[in-house]
Amino acid sequence: MHDHPSLRTPRLLLRPWRDEDLAPFAALNADPRVMEHFPNSLTRQESDFMVSRIRAHFDRHGFGLWAVEVTGGAPFIGFVGLAVPAFQAHFSPCVEIGWRLAAEHWGRGYATEAARAALDFAFGSLNLPEVVSFTVPAHTRSRAVMERLGMTNTPADDFDHPALPVGHPLRRHVLYRLSQSEWHAARPA
Repeated sequence: MHDHPSLRTPRLLLRPWRDEDLAPFAALNADPRVMEHFPNSLTRQESDFMVSRIRAHFDRHGFGLWAVEVTGGAPFIGFVGLAVPAFQAHFSPCVEIGWRLAAEHWGRGYATEAARAALDFAFGSLNLPEVVSFTVPAHTRSRAVMERLGMTNTPADDFDHPALPVGHPLRRHVLYRLSQSEWHAARPA
């Protein structure tokens, strides 16, 4: 177990995963509302395997998808963080920012708040030149978070996700980008 960084925001703690996160994460991954824009919901075994991959990513890269808790509130509401996508595309190699929160915690600004902390880490501590994010065109909630973060989408950047077969209804993805210079220009001094 390496000593991975935790990030704090006014309301949230982005922290390394704990074993007690596995059951609530599996419940979130089985929720059809949360998984609406994914190919399928996850079994408990698939969800646990995803956490083992997230932990390995932290060990390999020093960053990843943090478990998120509400300070003084819910001990686990989902994940927000940074990942190196496993697939090849016109914009890789890259680091993506992503989030997945339990539906009962939607609409409170948690994803945006946690993602801002992850972007501060990406552009500050990691000194990344750019961070990307992507989803299916119909995932308006997630796209709204990307836009609140100052990320922009250029239709020419949109792509077919290579992990999904030709003809799959979720294959087409929109790509959003944010450069380090754009992030710093938009931040108060």
